[in-house]
Amino acid sequence: MVKPAVLFVCLGNICRSPLAEAAFRQQASAAGLDVLVDSAGTADYHVGEPPDPRAIRTALRFGMDMADYRGRQVSADDFVRFTHIFVADRSNLLNLHRVAPQDHAAQIGLLLDLIPGREGMDLTDPWYGDEAGFLETWSDVSAAARHLVALLER
Repeated sequence: MVKPAVLFVCLGNICRSPLAEAAFRQQASAAGLDVLVDSAGTADYHVGEPPDPRAIRTALRFGMDMADYRGRQVSADDFVRFTHIFVADRSNLLNLHRVAPQDHAAQIGLLLDLIPGREGMDLTDPWYGDEAGFLETWSDVSAAARHLVALLER
C-alpha cells in the first residue's frame, strides 16, 4: 500500500494552507496515521516567508506550532510526490489544474468537499480580516482534517 501524502494549497501559503497542514498534522498524529504532509501556494508571493502572525497565533492556541513553516510555491514534482492535493478555493483549483502535468496520479479536490454539506464551497480567506477570521478558518480546516483522517484510515 502506498503511504498517503497530502498537500494543502491556497494562494500565498501563509494563511489557509499552513493552517490546514497544522490541523491535519495534529489529527493524523492523534490517530497514529503515518502520512507525509505539506502545504504550498499557487502564487510565489510569500516564498520563504513564515505564515501570517495571526495564523501562527491561531494554531498555537490549539497546540500547533507553525513558526518554522515557510511559504513555497506548488511545483510539478508535487503532483508525483503527493497522493492527495486539497485546495482552499475554486480559483486556486483552476490555477492548480493549469500547472498540473497531464499524467499525474494525485487526487485533487476542494478541501471543504471533505465535509458533508460543504461540498463545492470555498474556504474563507482570513487575510483581510481579524483574529476571528483565523479562528473560523481553523474550525473549518480542523473539521476537514478529521474527515480526511477517517477517510485515510479506511
